[in-house]
Order: sequence, then C-alpha cells, then structure tokens
Amino acid sequence: MAFVTTGAPLLASRRASASSSLLGRPVSPPAAVTPLRRAARQHGAAAARPRPVGPSMSAATEPARKGRGLIQHKREAFWFYRFLSIVYDTIVNPFHWTVGMRDKSLSQAGLESPGRNLVTVDVGGGTGFNTEGVLAYVDPQYVTLLDQSPHQMAKAKAKPSLQGVTFVEGDAENLPFPTGYADRYTSAGSIEYWPEPQRGIAEAYRVLKPGGKATIIGPVRATNWFSRFWCDLWMLFPMESEYRKWYEAAGFYDVQVGYIGPEAYKGVRAHGLIMGLTITGTKPLNGSLEPLCQLGPMEEDRDRAMTLLDRLLFLPKWIIGLIAGGYYFVLPFCVMLYAALFIRRPREA
Repeated sequence: MAFVTTGAPLLASRRASASSSLLGRPVSPPAAVTPLRRAARQHGAAAARPRPVGPSMSAATEPARKGRGLIQHKREAFWFYRFLSIVYDTIVNPFHWTVGMRDKSLSQAGLESPGRNLVTVDVGGGTGFNTEGVLAYVDPQYVTLLDQSPHQMAKAKAKPSLQGVTFVEGDAENLPFPTGYADRYTSAGSIEYWPEPQRGIAEAYRVLKPGGKATIIGPVRATNWFSRFWCDLWMLFPMESEYRKWYEAAGFYDVQVGYIGPEAYKGVRAHGLIMGLTITGTKPLNGSLEPLCQLGPMEEDRDRAMTLLDRLLFLPKWIIGLIAGGYYFVLPFCVMLYAALFIRRPREA
C-alpha cells in the first residue's frame, strides 16, 4: 500500500482482515415523506426524522435476485476496470454520471464546514471524478481516495485537480483506516462491485467518527423485465429497500435517500440506472463505535489463491459479464432517443 502525497492526515496501520414497454414510462420521485421512527436509546436521537420516498419497488413486489452478478466479484471487477479505465472518463461519465448528478448527490453528504477540514475518505474513487466534487467542499490534504484498481487510480493521480489528495490502494470491504477515523465517507459507482454490500457499509460505519455521515451513490435496479435480466447478470443494482436495510443493519440513523438521473433521460427509470440513487446515513453520537451487524469472515479476498474451478470459470464469467455490461452502454442512446421523441415535459432536476 503506497501513499503518494504528503500533508494528509496520518493513516493508522491496516486493521486485520476479518415496465410495460421496452423503454418504460418516466417516473418522478414523489414529494411526500414518511417518518423514520428510531428508538432514541438505540441511536442517541431525540426525535424521528423524515425519510424521502422514492419510486423504487418494495421488496415484496420486486422479483427476487438470483445470486450475484458476474462482475460483482473482486477479481472480475479488477480486470473489468483494467480495460474500462482507458475510456472511463470519456465514455462512462457523459452518459451515466454527470457533473450535475454528482453535485446534487454531494449536496446531500454534509461536506460543508467553515474550515474545509472534514476528514473525508472517497471509497472506490476510481479516476477521481467524485473526489473532484468532494474537493469543492474539503481541502485536498484532508481527502483520501481509495480504490482496488491501480489502473483507475493512475488516471486520478495524473489529474492536476487532485494534487494534494492521498491515494490508497485498498478494499472497500476491509478499509485500512482505524475505527473513528473520518468525518465523512463517500462512495460513488463502487457498491455494484462489492460481493458483500452489507460488509462494505458496515466498514463505512466503523471508520466514521460519532456523528459522521456516509454517502453512497450507486445503481438502482430495473423494473422493466428485459433490462432487469441484463443488470442482474452484470453486477449489483440494488433496490432502495436493500440500501435502507444495509444502512440500518450497520447502525446508521437519519437515513435519507435522493434520486438522480441524466437530464437527457427526462425521468425514465424503468430500466435501472448505473448512477441513480444517493443514500446518506449518520453514525450516532452515543451509539456503538463498531457496526451493529455481526459478520463472519470476508467471503472474497483478491489475494487468496484461486482454485482450479475458479480458474476454469473466471474467463467465461468475465466475458459473459462484459457482454451484459455492454447492454448498459447501448441502452443510454435508446433511452435518450425515446425521451427526445416522446416525452414532452420539463427535464428531471
């Protein structure tokens, strides 16, 4: 593990590993809210707080997911980004993850402070697009970008806008930071590759100081049956109910959800979005320093030796997963064309 800049807060040593049509109908998130009632004794909160309601299906009506996506694994994701890193900033962001979407999401993260000095870890930071958004609020010496892909981080390190940031190669499910290290945790476009999203969110809880906030920006599962087949085959597209469940199991309270999407989609969400939901939770001031959920040994470790079966299955899984991902690189053009021709209403903010 290498630290390539100076001036950042000292990091402690690594802790031990422990839809009726193909294009669907536009849906806008309703404005109504429902109360989040959490026991004050459990969370150290004095009163209930509002929970925005989004357009995702409930767990009771959403078809069950069958296993993990083919690229929702650490080795497969590593090699997926080995090649995607070459074109990530020029192909992925313009159609899935725009500056406007990023700014709207990070406005929910509570990054503002008078001294611009909130210690922030950006997990799965990749080429640094989300980290650049964090730097609008926090000075670079307080920001750490972590990613498991050296190829993605090489792109980030070369950006003048990220000079002064600390870069760490590491695992989102086993963060190399001490308990209670950071004021803020952000992660954008990473959870879809985590084999155990509950473990990754539990790690977000652990590394935060009491009162700290964790913001994750990620996909939303398709409700259109055809697109749902491809997104489930490719990687993890969670439902809102799953995001909430993982956050609350870790111990977060005041869980807030916001929805984002490319302006050109004009609110079309039935096919799922690679970047479509922002969720933020707060670590209680008087709660447990460690996550509430009890997890066993980590299921996947990229450093663990591959078995013969792993080796035989790796390439076919990776290729089929790549094909499934290709659907989501063609889909944006279809959605934008449909929206331009058939939707006559103000674009989604």
